[in-house]
Amino acid sequence: MSIDVHVRDLRYFVAVAEDLHFTRASERLYVSQPALSKQIRALERQLGTELFRRDRHGVALTDAGTALLPHARRVLEAWREGAAAVDAVRSARQNTLVVGMSTSPVRGGLLPAIRSRFTAAHPQAVLRLRQVNWQDPTAGLADGSADVAFVWLPLPGQDRYAWTVVAEEPLMVALPDTHPLAACDTVDFTDLLDEPFLALPESTGPLRGHWLALGSRDGRPPRIGAEIASTEETYEALAAGLGVCLVAAGNVPLLTLGGVTARPVRGVPPSRYVLAWRQEEGHRPLVRAYARACRQATQGP
Repeated sequence: MSIDVHVRDLRYFVAVAEDLHFTRASERLYVSQPALSKQIRALERQLGTELFRRDRHGVALTDAGTALLPHARRVLEAWREGAAAVDAVRSARQNTLVVGMSTSPVRGGLLPAIRSRFTAAHPQAVLRLRQVNWQDPTAGLADGSADVAFVWLPLPGQDRYAWTVVAEEPLMVALPDTHPLAACDTVDFTDLLDEPFLALPESTGPLRGHWLALGSRDGRPPRIGAEIASTEETYEALAAGLGVCLVAAGNVPLLTLGGVTARPVRGVPPSRYVLAWRQEEGHRPLVRAYARACRQATQGP
C-alpha cells in the first residue's frame, strides 16, 4: 500500500497522541479544534483505520495509533534534521561568494585590491575562487557554479547577465619570436589575414569570433591553426608555431614567455574584460558588495 501523508498531518497526530486532548493539542498547534479534528479524520480515512478512540471519557490511542506513534515521531525528527540541513546550506551560500574566472586578472594586483575592500565591508563572508577552462566563456555563471565571474565580452546569452567593466584594452598579436612580423613595431591586421589563428572552442560562441576578429576580415574566413582552451595551451601552440592569436594588452605577460612576443595591432576593436553576474542574482548583498569593491578598485570611489 502506497500512501502519501503530509508532514503536517503527522505533526497533528503526534500532538493529539501526546496530549490525548483535542482542544489542548489545537492550542499548542495554533489551529482551531474543528480543523484539527477534521485533519485527524482525514488521516484515519487515508490509513483505513482509527487512530484514536473518542468517547465521553476522553481520547485514547487505538492499537493502530500506538503502533504509528514512534514512526511518526521519527519521521518528524528526520524532517526537522533535513530542514536544518537545508537551512545550513542556505546560510552558507548566503555567506559564501564563488568568483569564477577563466583567465586570472593580472592587472595591477586587482584581485587583492577587490578582496581587501570586499572583506572590509563583509568580514564574515567567505570568498572562493573557481578556475574554469575556456570552453565555458561564462566562467561558471551559466550553470550556476559561480556567483560572479571575470569574463570577456561578448558572452553567449548576454541578455542574461549584468556587469561592470574591469578594463577596456587594445588588442595585440602574440606570435613566435621567429615570425617575420615580430620585428615590426606595430602590425596591421590586414597583414594577419592569411595567418593561421589559434581559436577558442566553438562552445564559446561569439567570444570565439571576437578573438578571431571576424568583424575586421571583410568576410574572409579565418584559417584555424589549432584550438586552445587555456593559457598554457595557448603558449604551447604559439611556441610550436601553430598560429598567432590576438590577446588583450593586460594579458600579454601571461603569454610572452620564452620564444613568444607580442606586438600592437591596428584595425581591430579593443577588448572588454568585465565582472559579470546573472541578472536575477543582482539583488544578493554579497554580489552587490563584490561588484562595488570591483568598481572602487578599478574606477575609484
